Amino acid sequence: MKEIRWHGRGGNGAFMAARLLGLAASVYGGRYAQAFPSFGPERRGAPVLGFTRIDDSIIVDHSQVADCDCVIVLDETLIDVVDVLKGLKSDGVLLVNSGKGEGEFRKLPGFADIKKLIVFDGTALALDILQSPIVNTIMLGATIAATDIVGLSDAENAIEELMPKHLAEKNKQVARMAYERVKYGKEYEKVKYEKVKGEQR
Repeated sequence: MKEIRWHGRGGNGAFMAARLLGLAASVYGGRYAQAFPSFGPERRGAPVLGFTRIDDSIIVDHSQVADCDCVIVLDETLIDVVDVLKGLKSDGVLLVNSGKGEGEFRKLPGFADIKKLIVFDGTALALDILQSPIVNTIMLGATIAATDIVGLSDAENAIEELMPKHLAEKNKQVARMAYERVKYGKEYEKVKYEKVKGEQR
């Protein structure tokens, strides 16, 4: 079983990301999944949690995720107020949305021991393409690249199903861009773009 925890703030889509991943794995990936938020008196801007479980067998555990294979932080300011490392397995993946370099995070308590830390500027991509700072589909794409937990096409199908038509296409685009940047690096995206432009001439 793979267990994922999403850290966000009220209004920035952490639970939607958890749902999209669960839908991608179950409906389109042929596996079993759960996706649920932590319930409480959350308000816009307050810390919130989303959880996703994925397995090849029926999942009977309905408790909160304690030991995580992957932790995704949609807002880096949460690191100052929440223990995002709690329960992260020794071989787990930590993915942080930030414009800072990885070295800045390695200086923080506990971060030096993380074997797979990925820092990705999802907000810059969101502002550039979506004209909005909401990064849930972007961090979904980055998570898939970092973990191979589901197929990217399955995630794109989930986005099409759960999001209104006028939002789905651009969100599929940014999810794929995030996937490619994390998987292959920004230079790959630049070469791919130049190739497409050349074919259009």
